[in-house]
Amino acid sequence: MSGRKGAADPARSLALLWGSHGKPGRSGLTIRSIVATAIELADAEGLEAVSMRRVAERLRVGTMSLYTHVPGKAELVDLMVDTAYGQLYDDVDAPSSRPGGWREALEFVAARNWELYRRHPWLLHVVGARPVLGPNASLKYEAELRPLDGVGLSDVEMDSVLTLILTHVEGAARARASVEHNQRETGMTDAEWWTINAPLLDKVMDAVRFPVSSRVGQAAGQEYDAASDPERAFAFGLERILDGIAGLITRRRQP
Repeated sequence: MSGRKGAADPARSLALLWGSHGKPGRSGLTIRSIVATAIELADAEGLEAVSMRRVAERLRVGTMSLYTHVPGKAELVDLMVDTAYGQLYDDVDAPSSRPGGWREALEFVAARNWELYRRHPWLLHVVGARPVLGPNASLKYEAELRPLDGVGLSDVEMDSVLTLILTHVEGAARARASVEHNQRETGMTDAEWWTINAPLLDKVMDAVRFPVSSRVGQAAGQEYDAASDPERAFAFGLERILDGIAGLITRRRQP
């Protein structure tokens, strides 16, 4: 679910995204202050908690005052996403200036996006929709593509490689968010849940009928001390993806 309500006017949305956000209106509000307040609310309570009314209450202004700056929640969410993306890199060459070449650069990109989802888990309810075409989103795309420029891949392959990395990060971040949500809802950590359920599972799962899954599941559960380990899955998957990309680059460089 994207969190957007209604369809944003493309022309007005782009004008908002690319315009100046620092000029205050008659009420003293700025788009920047509205967006910052909305992000604080989303960080604390989730994207569904964000509404024009709730943001106005936090800013101690009338709801209609917000509409003179932002036409609705759909445009507000776009501004929130683009603002969050602005936290990723100090400059557009941050990934490509890493000393270890394209591989270390992509590890850096993955790590930065992984941490961004940790700071702003509400982003997981927005990604997957149509992209936000703001200045920070554009800088993000440019910054994350530059390490792949000139390594031997076609332009379409460069885009596909970046999409593969970011999709993996998003999937692992969703798994982490699910684990954290379950812990909040149940008041029980995964380790505590596993301690209770693992002995029960051993009793009902027939090792003769399920020889491979019972063996592997037991080994994984003992290693993770939980049913899953999103942090480990993120790191393991990233390494395998980078190995595959390295093989593709090698093949493209061959005569």
